Amino acid sequence: MNFQKNCYYLVKVVPMLVVLSACSTAPPADIDNLCRVFEQKGGWHKFAQRSEKRWGVPISVLMATVHQESRFRAKAKPPRRKVLGFIPGPRPSSAYGYAQAIDETWQRYSREVGNRGADRDKFKDAIDFIGWYHAKTVTDLGVPAHDAYHLYLAYHQGHGGFSRGSYQSKHWLKKVAKKVSVRARGFQNQYNSCHAELEKGWWPF
Repeated sequence: MNFQKNCYYLVKVVPMLVVLSACSTAPPADIDNLCRVFEQKGGWHKFAQRSEKRWGVPISVLMATVHQESRFRAKAKPPRRKVLGFIPGPRPSSAYGYAQAIDETWQRYSREVGNRGADRDKFKDAIDFIGWYHAKTVTDLGVPAHDAYHLYLAYHQGHGGFSRGSYQSKHWLKKVAKKVSVRARGFQNQYNSCHAELEKGWWPF
């Protein structure tokens, strides 16, 4: 009888825990370890795989971009500007969500991929958006899909700004892009070490 009760409990509760883990908007506990991120956020690995397969951009580059843009926070927004040095003012842009996509670019993505219901605070949509944007950088500007440094510069400056070389005088931005590049390489090494285990995982997503 106790065995039956335990089995019933597992059948009822475990799926609920899986759903809560996948749907939780709290960022992963260890955002600097890609293996731990995917282990904690069970559905994210499959979503990242789908984006990689669809757009041809490595998972490590996709996830390094999310890390830089939002630190994996679902409802991230740019900080408000200060008026008179201390009064909270307007935000510098409409950037929002995991990918920090602005309204106009997100709407363009939604139209082009036929996903009008896409939300910036849903990881599966945000990671697909990043893949879509980077893929345009690859096809339109000739940047290699594994070149996280230049992909990030184009992501931050926009394709037009990148083509004009608007980042050339922005030394701070080039430092950030370098960080993204280094993180992407680190993520790739981590992913190589745990990919097989992740593939054997029991997450039903």
